[in-house]
Amino acid sequence: MSERKSDPDRDDNSERAFFGRRKGHKLRQHQAELIDHLLPHLALDIAGEAPANACEIFDPAASDVRLEIGFGGGEHLAAEAQNFATTGFIGCEPYVNGMAKILAQIEAGNIANIRLFAGDAAELLAWLPKASLSRIDLIHPDPWPKRRHWKRRFVQDRTIAAMARVLKVGGEFRFVCDIDDYCAWTLSHLARSADFKWLAERADDFRQPWDGYTMTRYGRKAAREGRKAAYLRFKRV
Repeated sequence: MSERKSDPDRDDNSERAFFGRRKGHKLRQHQAELIDHLLPHLALDIAGEAPANACEIFDPAASDVRLEIGFGGGEHLAAEAQNFATTGFIGCEPYVNGMAKILAQIEAGNIANIRLFAGDAAELLAWLPKASLSRIDLIHPDPWPKRRHWKRRFVQDRTIAAMARVLKVGGEFRFVCDIDDYCAWTLSHLARSADFKWLAERADDFRQPWDGYTMTRYGRKAAREGRKAAYLRFKRV
């Protein structure tokens, strides 16, 4: 989703999944007001020490916590938060426009169980307590198709290790992508990790969305243009 807007001329030395908070289209007045007045109440400050229990990030405390990395327009994140009211959701998105969109949905739906982080997902993973998440979602990330940019893909050995640290045993990493090369890349990287097991047992397990999946705007566009997505689920073992 949001990763598709990343700047290919950015310095590669950081090798980060996200490259900081940036603007795209100019915000409308109400969107700017949400950024100024609502976001500060929902934004995570990772400069301080993380709570011993990530459920305490939410008020009231959540029953468990999930993370969506690069939520783009926020359709999936908002729907999941509304469907699982006792679960706490952290949305990570570096683009101000994406933040404005999810804030509008939070306001309209009076959604109380979302917290937001406008920055580098790798830094957020490093801040979160060990075994604190039940699930991590990465939906339609930037595939970085040029070989020289592959190191910018979120799925790397180091990020897989970081996700393994914060996921509970039995938790899941879920990945959706309509680019065959990135799907193969993800399967290859996860296959060599002793911390994850691919859950597919038959073709429809990755060709079809899992039950209750909320299709994103980008996902609908990809389908209209004839691109078929893969829906990959990996269990933390």
